[in-house]
Amino acid sequence: MINPFVPQSLICRADELEQVCTLLRRDSDFVVTGVPGIGRRTLIRNAARQEKSCCLEIDLLRCRNASQFLRFLADGIVGAFSEPDEIAQIQQWSLNQPLSVDRTQGAEARLVWPKTPGKEWPLFESLLALPQHLAEWLNGQVVIMFHNFPHIRSWDRQGKWESHLRQEIERQSRVSYALIATVAEPWMTASQLPVIALTPLSDRDLQPWVISTLATAGLKFDPESQALELFLSYVQGHMKDAITLAQRLWLNCSAIASPQPDLIQAHQVHSAMLALAQDMTVTFEALLLLLPPTQARVLESLALDPTDSPQASAYIKKHQLSRGGGLQGALTSLEQKGLIYGPQFGYRIALPLLDFWLRQRLR
Repeated sequence: MINPFVPQSLICRADELEQVCTLLRRDSDFVVTGVPGIGRRTLIRNAARQEKSCCLEIDLLRCRNASQFLRFLADGIVGAFSEPDEIAQIQQWSLNQPLSVDRTQGAEARLVWPKTPGKEWPLFESLLALPQHLAEWLNGQVVIMFHNFPHIRSWDRQGKWESHLRQEIERQSRVSYALIATVAEPWMTASQLPVIALTPLSDRDLQPWVISTLATAGLKFDPESQALELFLSYVQGHMKDAITLAQRLWLNCSAIASPQPDLIQAHQVHSAMLALAQDMTVTFEALLLLLPPTQARVLESLALDPTDSPQASAYIKKHQLSRGGGLQGALTSLEQKGLIYGPQFGYRIALPLLDFWLRQRLR
């Protein structure tokens, strides 16, 4: 059964979709930037599907060392090329490689290799060459999506693995590397990688989706209660939080026997948002504890007292913030973490649920 709250197509991203499709047709590598939940992976998946490209995903945030990176890369490749003839081709290719195809752990094939600490580099080179080999064999295109790409530096302290990846990005002809980041890094610009930036959706763009989606679930906003306006103001054009709030509204309305269960009132939107914020309390509290004190203080200040100019003397004095480089460093770091937008969006908090939770907590 199709979940009506998961968009079956991209919402108002036609221009960005065409950009990515064009890049794939040109066998280009590229960067997609934006805050978590804004739709970066969804965009790339849709483009790969439209261009009939094979797509595999590696989340570098989950990789804590070289061995884990190799395992995620190997599993991603086999997962993307899982047809019997594709597995047979991988098996044939592996005969001349320092790895092999294992079928002993059930029906699913898996690439395996001897555990030899410090000997990961030949495996790395082989695994990076495999998608190119398969693309040539299939006469097709492969998209490798690296999510949280900068996190590779948490274990690649000398930059050796990252440098080799960058070389492969420039060299391989049938593999497009799609790097997902919050903001583009200087080396990406210097390498002339095209950057597709995803910004929040406008209320005008998001409104038709939420109205039609709730209508599919038998619900509609009460036009006399400003419920729709409140919904849009809470989600701030953030697709993932819009999906989450719409689904919670449906669950809440389904649980209440009412003469008019199909009408959503403004107070129901607020109650649903409160419940979601409560569900996220442990996660958000842990997030604050992990932030350096200066960044946590800036984040709380922006939630309680939004401003386009956090560097203004009056604002710094009011919230007892660090002056000069300390404040700018905190703002830059929060933007890189995807927690706030930069000056183009007035330094507002980028995650609507976090923004709402902070305001409720601090007031």
